[in-house]
Amino acid sequence: MADFLINAFVTLFVTIDPVGLAPMFLALTAGASAAARRRIAARATLIATIIFAIFFAFGQAVLNVLGISVSAFRVAGGILLFLIALEMVFGKRNERKSETAERAAGDQNEKDLHDIAVFPIAIPLIAGPAAISAVILMASQAPDTLSYIGLGIVIITILCLCAIAFLLADKIERLLGDTTQLVVTRLLGVLLAALSIQFIAEGGVDLLQSVAN
Repeated sequence: MADFLINAFVTLFVTIDPVGLAPMFLALTAGASAAARRRIAARATLIATIIFAIFFAFGQAVLNVLGISVSAFRVAGGILLFLIALEMVFGKRNERKSETAERAAGDQNEKDLHDIAVFPIAIPLIAGPAAISAVILMASQAPDTLSYIGLGIVIITILCLCAIAFLLADKIERLLGDTTQLVVTRLLGVLLAALSIQFIAEGGVDLLQSVAN
């Protein structure tokens, strides 16, 4: 169980990237008061929690309704995570997130700042396609009930880290600096790539066995 939970934590931490979201949060909430930033951080984290809870609890049921096997989803989810890893290794992920943040920041005059908590902070910066895929994937792999509950705790922990990163965004950005952020992002990208290949390999083997049978 320990290995499963460690892999789940690493996968979700790398995919959601709480530390990397800190500068995005700063850009989106530029001009907001400290109190407003706290409210936005709390609302965004709550919304992302609800989204993850839905897919954590009913992701398997959704797959069953659509007639998608866990093995097929494991391969698809692994490919998606691998693409995210490539973006991280080659420096494209932060660039894409920055573009999303800038587009939303440009609309601040037309909407209330709190709407930004929904889009793009909660969706897709926190609960993006890759993160949702990872949640469904890991939930389907839980070997027992205790591991499944542990996965839920891991998800909550990651979301708490996101909230903390938002509240400490200005300090994190000054502490890490551009060079350190680039190095950490690329190292985590390599790690995520290895985990995604493992997902693809395991899912591919299961698919081949089901076809053979």
